[in-house]
Amino acid sequence: MYSAMNIGSIVEYIDQQRMICAVVLQIKQNRLRLLTENNREVNLSASRLTHVSEEPLDMAGTRDFTIKALKRTALAREDLAATIQVKEMWELLHDEQEEIDVATMTSFCFDPPLTSDHRSAVVRAFFNDRLYFKFGKDGFTPFTEQQVESSLRQLREAEALERLIEQGGTWLKQVLNNQTVNNQEIDPGILDILKAYYVFEKESKDAHTARAILAKAGADSTDQIFSALVRTGIWNKDENTDLIRLDIPTNFPDSVMTKTQTIIDATLDPTADPLRCDLTNLPIITIDGQSTLDYDDAISLEKKDDGYIIGIHIIDVAFFIKDDDPIDLDARTRGSSIYMPDDKISMLPPSLSENLCSLKEGEIRPGISTLVHLNRFFEITDYQIVTSVIKVHKQMTYSEANMLNGEDEPITTLYKAATVLREKRLKAGGVQITLPEVNIWIEDNGEIGISRVDRENPARMLISEMMILANTLMADFLSTRKVPAVFRSQPDPKKRLFQGIETSLFPNCMQRKQLSRAIIGTKPENHSGLGVKAYVTATSPIRRYYDLLTQRQIRSTLGYEPAYTKEALDAILQVVKEPVTNTGKIQFQRRRYWLLRYLETMKGSTCEAIVLDARRDFYMVMLKDYMLEWRISSSGLNLKPGDLINVTIQHADARRDQLSLFV
Repeated sequence: MYSAMNIGSIVEYIDQQRMICAVVLQIKQNRLRLLTENNREVNLSASRLTHVSEEPLDMAGTRDFTIKALKRTALAREDLAATIQVKEMWELLHDEQEEIDVATMTSFCFDPPLTSDHRSAVVRAFFNDRLYFKFGKDGFTPFTEQQVESSLRQLREAEALERLIEQGGTWLKQVLNNQTVNNQEIDPGILDILKAYYVFEKESKDAHTARAILAKAGADSTDQIFSALVRTGIWNKDENTDLIRLDIPTNFPDSVMTKTQTIIDATLDPTADPLRCDLTNLPIITIDGQSTLDYDDAISLEKKDDGYIIGIHIIDVAFFIKDDDPIDLDARTRGSSIYMPDDKISMLPPSLSENLCSLKEGEIRPGISTLVHLNRFFEITDYQIVTSVIKVHKQMTYSEANMLNGEDEPITTLYKAATVLREKRLKAGGVQITLPEVNIWIEDNGEIGISRVDRENPARMLISEMMILANTLMADFLSTRKVPAVFRSQPDPKKRLFQGIETSLFPNCMQRKQLSRAIIGTKPENHSGLGVKAYVTATSPIRRYYDLLTQRQIRSTLGYEPAYTKEALDAILQVVKEPVTNTGKIQFQRRRYWLLRYLETMKGSTCEAIVLDARRDFYMVMLKDYMLEWRISSSGLNLKPGDLINVTIQHADARRDQLSLFV
């Protein structure tokens, strides 16, 4: 094709996805100097050319004349190209699946006589529409029907994406410019993309699209996304984005709600079960927090001639929820209920956790009861674990129970028993951490409530010891019978800093850091922190899936459904492990968030802190009023662990997880 090329030949080449018409000014070996229709001189390899005209351009005129001639030629060829129906040609030729040269394709598209303009028009038309033919300088190969359909689908997707970016950019720009927008008119997919980009940034699957929307809006920060979502009421200023980050479900699927209603409608009667012991005559009480709605444990005390019988009664959730039913499978993916200062996400639907599976005062409920026989010195002489029918006679708060301690016989005696039981655990090597707990809640008016709770107060200590007792005896019950269960163990501490009870804050903080990580497994092993040989958790089956699993293993030994095998239990634990871990993360993060939100209002205030650790560049301190650990710069300071200091809150930003303290 190039052998007929001379100075003055009209040629075409592709530059930045456009066909450029030019005239040859100079030929040197395989390099050309061209003058383009845009009045530019370029050097180009001859191999870049897509078309060479047979008819030369008259070069006798001025440069301006030459450029105008090139533009007329290019325009005429574009007009000719516009008459070519590429799709129709493909419909006629796609069965051939062979390359069709430019001359042959030109003869298909135009009637004779044929000129260079016709051939150029064919090249231009098939370059402009590359949906149906594979474009080549020397010819065109039809794509298959499958290839065309795939390309059309990609084209539709690209066009839809472009529309989405345009709409998203316009919406975001209007919001950031404080213009009124209608959230009903915005594509929900756009909001999902922006939400995911705020939470995951470059790790979100649509990060590229989100950045395009930001660019279209003239924005460059994920903070602007958050601001826009808050301004439009899609999110609130305290939005819990960790729910998205950790993929935690906040609603129950329809299958779960349908099954829940079926259970409620069935009105199952535990008294019809001949294996159950009727314990409804026992004076059973619950002791919980003031805001508790899901009661899963209760206690009772019977005085005998030779001592006492303490009953720890747990709601028998497995009476209602069977293995592998929709509720069970959903609970398995949740792992646990989630308790946060501003919200609660139940493991089970509230109509179960707060009603049918809750030990509500005066209601008949199925239970698993641990009946512990003690002598007059509160030494355990025997115990039984039975399925039962129970009824709570009184529901009490921790505050009410504390007021009755020393005056009310059951509470006083139970507290004495708990004290003896704890002393025995500590003598066996248990480690008692007595750090206070900071409760945070949100009032109806939006105010943040905060209080420091002594976990060593009589009622809390009493319930804690009763649950430890029940879980320890259930672990003994299962391990004696060689039944696998969800056992919790803990190796010895890396170091013991004190024995027995230590009430000072600093030693407790240091001892907590020396504790070994707890281990979940299916075999009984020593739990050094509690000072017991084996331990399970089975006392919160409406809140923790681990406890429901262990309850089922206990039921199997009492004549109910078959037990899980070790292999089946191990497989389930692998599924539950991640959601349980995420529960811990989100509860920690949300509590920390609301503490910082509270501290945002305390700018300039001073509080006492204790130095926990000294590093080269920073100290780790704990704000005593809030039990919050934070770093402070070590510049200009000479402190050591255990020192008490006063710090001033200079700045707090909960959304950015920031806190500045000045010593």
